[in-house]
Amino acid sequence: MSLFRDKNILLGISASIAAYKSATLVREFIKHGANVKVIMTPESKQFVTPLTLSTLSKNKVLSTLVKEDDKDVWNNHVELGQWADFMVIAPATAKTISKMAQAECDNLLLTTYLSAPCPVYFAPAMDLDMLLHQSTQDNIDKLKSIGNIYIPVDDGELASGLVGKGRMAEPEDIVDFIQNHHIKKLPLFDKKVMITAGPTYEQIDPVRFIGNNSSGKMGYAIAKEMANQGAMVTLISGPSNQQLSHSNINIINVRNAKDMLTACINHYDSCDIAVMTAAVSDYTPVKYSEYKLKKKSLDLDLKLVPTKDILKHLGSIKTHQILVGFALETDNEVENAKIKLQSKNLDFIVLNSLKDKGAGFQVDTNKISIVNSENKITNFELKSKKEVAKDITQYLIHNFV
Repeated sequence: MSLFRDKNILLGISASIAAYKSATLVREFIKHGANVKVIMTPESKQFVTPLTLSTLSKNKVLSTLVKEDDKDVWNNHVELGQWADFMVIAPATAKTISKMAQAECDNLLLTTYLSAPCPVYFAPAMDLDMLLHQSTQDNIDKLKSIGNIYIPVDDGELASGLVGKGRMAEPEDIVDFIQNHHIKKLPLFDKKVMITAGPTYEQIDPVRFIGNNSSGKMGYAIAKEMANQGAMVTLISGPSNQQLSHSNINIINVRNAKDMLTACINHYDSCDIAVMTAAVSDYTPVKYSEYKLKKKSLDLDLKLVPTKDILKHLGSIKTHQILVGFALETDNEVENAKIKLQSKNLDFIVLNSLKDKGAGFQVDTNKISIVNSENKITNFELKSKKEVAKDITQYLIHNFV
C-alpha cells in the first residue's frame, strides 16, 4: 500500500529547466493513488505548460493570486494549504528557496507555502556554483531548521554544461524519498508485529470440520492499521474471506490450531508485539477419517481432545514481547477477562461481549473494553472494526511504545 493513496498533494513548480520532470512527478503521485493539485510560478510556464499538468493531474493548474478567468475572485491560498496532506516544491530554484527562507510572498506558490500546515518537501534544481554559494546553503539550512524537508540533489550533467551537484532528484526518487522519510517517523517503524486472525478448522473427515463463526475482520483490520503505522506485520490467518494487500504485511495461511501454533512459535521470538485475535478451536477430533463418514454411521460419538492453548504458551515463554489477547465472552465478562489476562501473562486484553448489539462475529462493528495488567479498564463506544483497530493500535502506542 502506498503512503500517497487517497492523500492530497500540492505540487509547487518554480522556473527551472527541471520543470519538465514535474509532469512525470505528477504521474508518479497519481499512480500511487494521490490527488494532485499544481501551483506554478508565472515564470515556470516557460518550461512546462499548464495544459500538460492539468491533463495529468485532472485539476486546473493555478498560478495567480486572482483567478485568470475572473479577476474579482482570488485563488484562496489558505484553503489550498489546508487541503494538502503534503506540499512538494519541485523544482525549487535558488530564487524560490530564498523567498521561502525570507517569508516573501509575491506569488501564489509562496503565499500557499506560508499558509500550509502540512509537511513541506523541497527539491532544489540549479547550477553547481549557485547551489554551493554560501547564501544558498544558508537558505537551505534555514528551511531545514524550521521543519521543511530537503530532498537531496543529484550529481550529474547540468544545463550549463558543468558536471556536479545541482540536478533535481528524479521523480521516482522523490516519491521514494518522501515515503521512506514518512515511514521512519511513524510510531511503529522498525517494530515487528505478529497478529493472528480468523478461525481454525479441525477436520473430522475430508468434508466436515469443527470450527466457529470468526470472519477474521478484526484481525485483518488491526494488521492493516499497524502496518499503516510503520510496523512490519506477519499476519497468521485461519480460513477467511478477507482480502488484504499491503507492502508491510506478510500473510501466512493456516487451517488448524496445530499449524497456527507452529507458525506462531516460528515468528514469536523475533517479534516485538504479538496481537492474538484468532478464535482458535478449543478441541480437535482424536481421530481423522480419511473417508467421508456416511450418514448411516453418524449416530456418532465423536471423541475430542483439547488443542494446545496458543496464547497461554506464548505467555509462558514471553521475554521481550508485548503480548495482547482477546476475550469474547457471554457472561461474567470482566471477571473472565481478568482471569485470562493474569493466567496467560498478557500485557493487556481486549474484551468484547456477545451481549452487546453490533459486536462479535461476522459483523463490521465492534464494542470493546481494554483491561491492562493493573486491571484498569478503558471502555470504548460501538464503532466500525476499522476504527476499533485504530483505538487498539493507539492504546498500544501510547502505553507501550
